[in-house]
Amino acid sequence: MTSRGAVLTRSPVSDGGQSRLPRVLLVVASGGYATGAALGWGSQQLAMIMGDFGLSFAALLAAVSCFLHARTRGVRFRPAWILFAVSSAMASCGNAVWGWYEVVLGVKVPSPSLADVFFLCFAPPAIVGLLVLAKRPVTRAGWVCLALDSWLIGGSLLTLSWSLALAHTAHTQGETVTEAALSLAYPLLDIVLVSMVLALHFRRSNASRPAINTAIAALALTVLCDALFTSPLLRESYRSGQLLDAGWFAGSLLLAYAPWGVRRMEAGAAQSRGPRPPGHPAFSRPITGSLAALTPYLAAAVCTLGILYNVTEGRRVDRVVLITGCTVVLALVVRQGIMLLDNIALTHELAQKENHFRSLVQGSSDVIMIAAPTGVLRYVSPAAAGVYGRDADELIGSELASLIHPEDLGRVVHEVRRFLAARQSDEPTTRIECRFRSGTGHWLNVESTVNRHEGGLIFNSRDVTERVRLQAQLQHNAEHDPLTDLPNRALFTERVRQALGGRRAGDAGTAVLFIDLDGFKAVNDRLGHQAGDELLIQAARRLQESVRAGDTAARLGGDEFAALILGHGARDLAAHQRQVQEIADRLRQTLSQPYRVDGNEVRVAASIGVAFAEPGITAGDLLRHADLAMYRAKAAGKDRVELYVPQMQTDTGRRGEHPGRARRSRHDGESVLLHQPVVSLDTGRITAVAAQPRWRSAQGILFTPAEFLRLSEDGGGSPAEPGRRLLEEAVEQAAERSRLGHDVPVILRLSARRLLDRSIPLGSIEASLTRHGLPSGALVLEIADSDPRISFDELEQRLLTLRRLGARIALDGFGSGYAAINALRRLPLDVLKLDRGLVEGVVESARLHKITAGLLRIACDLGMESVADGVDEPEQVLALRAMGCTHGQGAAFSGPLDEYRLRRALVRGEYPVPGPDVPGAWPVLSGGCLPAGSAAPTGSDLIGRQPTRSNNETPVPPT
Repeated sequence: MTSRGAVLTRSPVSDGGQSRLPRVLLVVASGGYATGAALGWGSQQLAMIMGDFGLSFAALLAAVSCFLHARTRGVRFRPAWILFAVSSAMASCGNAVWGWYEVVLGVKVPSPSLADVFFLCFAPPAIVGLLVLAKRPVTRAGWVCLALDSWLIGGSLLTLSWSLALAHTAHTQGETVTEAALSLAYPLLDIVLVSMVLALHFRRSNASRPAINTAIAALALTVLCDALFTSPLLRESYRSGQLLDAGWFAGSLLLAYAPWGVRRMEAGAAQSRGPRPPGHPAFSRPITGSLAALTPYLAAAVCTLGILYNVTEGRRVDRVVLITGCTVVLALVVRQGIMLLDNIALTHELAQKENHFRSLVQGSSDVIMIAAPTGVLRYVSPAAAGVYGRDADELIGSELASLIHPEDLGRVVHEVRRFLAARQSDEPTTRIECRFRSGTGHWLNVESTVNRHEGGLIFNSRDVTERVRLQAQLQHNAEHDPLTDLPNRALFTERVRQALGGRRAGDAGTAVLFIDLDGFKAVNDRLGHQAGDELLIQAARRLQESVRAGDTAARLGGDEFAALILGHGARDLAAHQRQVQEIADRLRQTLSQPYRVDGNEVRVAASIGVAFAEPGITAGDLLRHADLAMYRAKAAGKDRVELYVPQMQTDTGRRGEHPGRARRSRHDGESVLLHQPVVSLDTGRITAVAAQPRWRSAQGILFTPAEFLRLSEDGGGSPAEPGRRLLEEAVEQAAERSRLGHDVPVILRLSARRLLDRSIPLGSIEASLTRHGLPSGALVLEIADSDPRISFDELEQRLLTLRRLGARIALDGFGSGYAAINALRRLPLDVLKLDRGLVEGVVESARLHKITAGLLRIACDLGMESVADGVDEPEQVLALRAMGCTHGQGAAFSGPLDEYRLRRALVRGEYPVPGPDVPGAWPVLSGGCLPAGSAAPTGSDLIGRQPTRSNNETPVPPT
């Protein structure tokens, strides 16, 4: 953990040889010009040419460079670079006119001349350009302070320069007014330019910092040469081509380099990322701020020196010096007053924000920790006492590595390093989950959101131990039978699939045993379902104790069990198969022993079918073979073991009767569409109707919706035909009810397999909604099953398309645990429908009550509506409502209704809801999604499977 600090340090980005070449050329050109000027250029004529036209060429180069940069697409501060180009162009024209007089005409430059006009026009565009580049004040007080700072600097320089030279220049005899004004204009403009440069140097924008630095250097060098030129001693002896011209030449070249050098610097800065090392320029901001604060006092000190110079020289204090000094002092006083008021306001605002953020941090239920690069905690919020059971002061100064579980430490360090290596713009935060040591010595599951911080990291942590436990419990419930706690059909099928693949692929010694309890229905009828459940629990315990270590025992539903016997690659396959037969026979004898249930001795027998793996066989085929062998054992007299052989015949009579009936019904019109109201458990109001297609036989028997789906899919012909007809009829009736004023959504139940087979094209659904004028949201498509072999990716895309068409998506059988736990996270669902098996036992079984409460909590946290299917008793209504269930359908309100009775119910609008005085009901709680004390589930949950069969004896198929 302490090695993380090395990640914070990064080497500077190299700009390569291409960025160094212009700098080298700049130094060579400036050095060559200075050398030539120092040596006199070899002749007076060449010195004048280089001193006049050489400077004109350098200034023209700067003008062209700034102008071309301003024309570049996407350039920032375009007006500033245009102004710098104009300023350099004025200097170029001034030097060209000067050279015209000296070199071409060979005469002395008159004073004043056109060259003076151009030179005077050099400073104003440069001053305005600096104003454009600088960071602009955002308040009136800021603008006032900027003007005062400029005057403080300019006034102090004016006082000093007037005392040293300008007073002598202003009082020189023999000069005309124009010549005197011209003599004073140069230094005064330079003083203004220097004032703006110094005042704006400490206010420059971060975005243009390289540009301003380079421009300041170029202008400062130019102004320095101007100041030397205006000195009476140097001006009288000045000749073109002297060393002073080298300063102007270098200033022009530096200004020409400024825009392109800026682009390379900004590109290099864009490539760099991550925390800045101590040597980074950003760490020089405190020094810059200190110099900016000292600027007024330095200016006042310079002004004072100018006055003291006059006094010490015995001169009479000049009126200009006196007036300027007084205005500088007044400006200093005004500026300090403005800053004092501004500081008071900022201090008050800062105190308010600090109190606000302190309240947020200290009142947060999450623990906020700041860790140094070495992993040492520098700050821990007070919430640590409630979350970790440890005081914040106790944690401060300790290493974070010592608090993380050793098994999680490597993963945490790897994630932190990966996070720090990523760009902050690409990944501003990351999330880490690990175990954290509490004050009691226990390990808590902690989820932390990690953010970058200057010199470290910020951890926003919360305790998710209960969520992890509930998620593990829900995962277990999804894969295990709630009554016997044995693996359910989904987990058993997955175990069989694993046994047939991997290292055991092709092992013919692997076998599956299908077990059915003979006579179990009589136990249910004679002693009741409670006694039947107790018998199943004892049978499951015997089965679990009888199989070998590494084998799997499971309950498939009702009175059906299964066992997976793994092979060991034995060469003597026949001996191993005999051993499996002996295991099956011993298991039959064990399960046939008497059971003690509620003081009664109960006897049941066991019919067992055995199927061995074959090369290339799938898990589904192997399970089907064992199922057929079990049915053969029941048909042959029960209480026996049968091995699967290929000659076994399936029950063609039972499977062949339903498709024939389906085909006849489709042509003879025996199908009917009923609707069952879906009722709000709080108000009793009808909020939707569930379409339930039924098959009516010749004897008038109505088959259930599940049978309808199976018959319609297995009935031959086009599987899409009944689906389209059912959709069309349901939408047509819903539209007719809507025209009559009954605006309630209709729920249409479809199988996931049919959706993926494109049995009902998306266009037909949209066309049906449009044709009948059914509004968006008035159709709810309910997924009837979720086969684990179905691709969730394809199902997710299909459902998303349906949602875009205006349909809502519901999931039937939620909580039966047939599908993977991550399906709830992936599928776009609006409504979760509780499995009927959970609703039936929610009152009698405390275990089912807890499971149902957790599932409803998940639906509430995800913002989904919940519908309980099979609500037949008032006690179930009260219990489900107390746990947060929003809607229900079942005999407690109404059974399936034909269209006439449905419209009468919709006119009434609601059903009476049972009150809390129902005997034996769970207490009704107000508010929230779960009763107090219930754990709040988070994360993903289960998707339901088809309803488990009731605990009735498996029927013997006809032969």
